[in-house]
Amino acid sequence: MTDTAPRQMPSNAVGIIGAGPAGLVTARWLSSHGFEPILFEAADHLGGQWNATSPLSGTWRGMRTNTSRVLTRFSDLDHPEGSPVYPSREDIHAYLERYAQQFGLMPRIRNRTWVEQLQRADGGGWLLRSRRDGEIQTGHFARVVVASGRYVVPEVPAVPGLNGFTGALRAAHTSQYDSGQTYRGKDVLVAGCSISALEIASDIALSGARSVTVCYRRQRYILPKLVAGVPTDHVMFTRAAALAGEVLPPDVLAAGLKATVLRVAGSPDQFGARTPDENVFTAGITQSQNFLPLVAEGRIAVRPWIEAVDGRSVRFADGTTDAFDAILFGTGYRLSLPFLAPEMAAVLGLDDTHIDLCDHTFHPELEGLAFVGLYDQVGPFFPVLELQARWIAYTWAGVIPAPSSDVLAAGLARSRALRGGPQSIPMQVLALLFARNANVEPDLGKWPDLERALLFGPLSSVSFRLEGPDSLEDAPELTAAAAAAFGAIRSRDMNDEERSLRELITRSFASRAA
Repeated sequence: MTDTAPRQMPSNAVGIIGAGPAGLVTARWLSSHGFEPILFEAADHLGGQWNATSPLSGTWRGMRTNTSRVLTRFSDLDHPEGSPVYPSREDIHAYLERYAQQFGLMPRIRNRTWVEQLQRADGGGWLLRSRRDGEIQTGHFARVVVASGRYVVPEVPAVPGLNGFTGALRAAHTSQYDSGQTYRGKDVLVAGCSISALEIASDIALSGARSVTVCYRRQRYILPKLVAGVPTDHVMFTRAAALAGEVLPPDVLAAGLKATVLRVAGSPDQFGARTPDENVFTAGITQSQNFLPLVAEGRIAVRPWIEAVDGRSVRFADGTTDAFDAILFGTGYRLSLPFLAPEMAAVLGLDDTHIDLCDHTFHPELEGLAFVGLYDQVGPFFPVLELQARWIAYTWAGVIPAPSSDVLAAGLARSRALRGGPQSIPMQVLALLFARNANVEPDLGKWPDLERALLFGPLSSVSFRLEGPDSLEDAPELTAAAAAAFGAIRSRDMNDEERSLRELITRSFASRAA
């Protein structure tokens, strides 16, 4: 290998680690505000998880998004006409390619380039050392964005006897899953209650496995992808839901959310799954279109968590035992940023689940460094990534004031207070946070014809182009079209339930202001 002396990059150059959705949308917005982004991508092509050839991709053949096409896009580019409601892995990868081409990002991407270390430079800025085809290069950047992804290092919990599992198809993480055809005629155990675990279990069951069993520690409430023909993310991840969370007591909010879930999806025990905790926040919510119906049909069995493994035999916490040919763990990922210099990791308080940042983005001691998309996502991802990217670009370009030291310190304190607790954050909450920070949250009073769509319709990316920096002339029409796409929000007239929630939110904010 050869190493070269650090190369001083132009003052407007920004190193971006990762060319997945987070890196691409950040590069797009930085580029449009006068910066020259350079994207470092370890795989042979852009796309992150959506690049099937990447060794770090956890997607599989036949995989579909768990968020609708309206909420799996950025504000400047729609999916092609006739795209399915839930696009495939290949559809999303093609979308990201078109996005990169539209904004001239392709020449900015350095594929097959591993970032080996990021550290402070003497005198300010950042040294970014990378390796490509045996050659090591170091660039000196004034600014760097870490967009390397939250879902990279699989997490497999410790299970007594797991290392001695003798099933013909071994034990693996769901990130290694490729196709249900591999498991035809086999007895398969899937461990976990995440979206990927339930979707993979369903795929295996529908692909002709002899038996499929799913085990987990706690039963979550499970939403389908569609409710009366409307994508569930249009119903659940709304601005009204985020605003309600700001004004309602937790017990009232939990009761209302649970009532909505039960109304649209029922309770898992009605289908033959386990009974979830009464408190919906304690139980948690996940999503799968086919899992509960397959449980109801007896094509998927449900068990509590694994107690021990002995050869092919697995003993569960309820004392039952079954033999399996394969075990797949859909048990999540560890937060991993191995390229950060040790002193930086210490400043950030980095561990397997948490990183200390002001509003998931900046750290007061690390000027010129930002992070995008490292939160544990619950719900639509693309609109949130774009809003976070815009906040970074506007701050660094001087379009809006940079957060003050007091704001950064307060944000860091909030982050540290969450350490050790649940890390998942509903995406509608993050969307409003980043929109407010970027000064692009639409004022409902200015858009009376769109009030219902903005409150109870989908949090589409284009709905945050109505006002503020980079507003679009046709944003009102596009926002209305996104809300009306599946018939849920066709008129401006609210129903009684919507009107009551709007009035509650309005009164609560008015009393706070007073």
